[in-house]
Amino acid sequence: MADSLHRCAWCGTDPLYVAYHDEEWGVPEYDARALWEKLVLDGFQAGLAWITILRKREGMRDAFDGFDPEIIARYGEADIQRLLGDARIIRSRAKIKSAIKGAQIWLEMRDSGEDFSAWLWSFVGGAPIQNQLMAGEPWPTQSPDSVALAKALKKRGFTFCGPVIVYAFMQAVGMVNDHVSDCFRHGPVRAMGGR
Repeated sequence: MADSLHRCAWCGTDPLYVAYHDEEWGVPEYDARALWEKLVLDGFQAGLAWITILRKREGMRDAFDGFDPEIIARYGEADIQRLLGDARIIRSRAKIKSAIKGAQIWLEMRDSGEDFSAWLWSFVGGAPIQNQLMAGEPWPTQSPDSVALAKALKKRGFTFCGPVIVYAFMQAVGMVNDHVSDCFRHGPVRAMGGR
């Protein structure tokens, strides 16, 4: 029997994309380490399709020591070379160095008593923005909130975090509910947001 659930059109029919849409995309994430991982993955997506990242995500998690900032922050040239030779990941020196620098910044924030999750969520008032998108209408690619967050991330030293990348990150981690109104996930994700 065919799946008759109505979904956001962007996920198409690829089983990996559909599962991501149905189980992860838009679900509010508050864990600081998980948020950092998703920000790194969105940075690796720059110039690529998200499905490429999904297909490489498990290999990237393995290659990047489970995205543990404590370990990644100490990566040196030998680690960069190891990663550049690993076909399971996006092999970009600039993006790898960005992940290392991001881990260092994440640790600096944590060690100074600043919660990465609370800081990120402060850009949307601590709760998800609930959009009411209709199928077929233009999809937002950035917002005033993503512009502000991108600027703040860059000021702290993060890279690969322009307003469009940051908006995609905000959608992915549930800071913005951009499931179209008639998608079967819109209501459940809205309920998770509490507003």
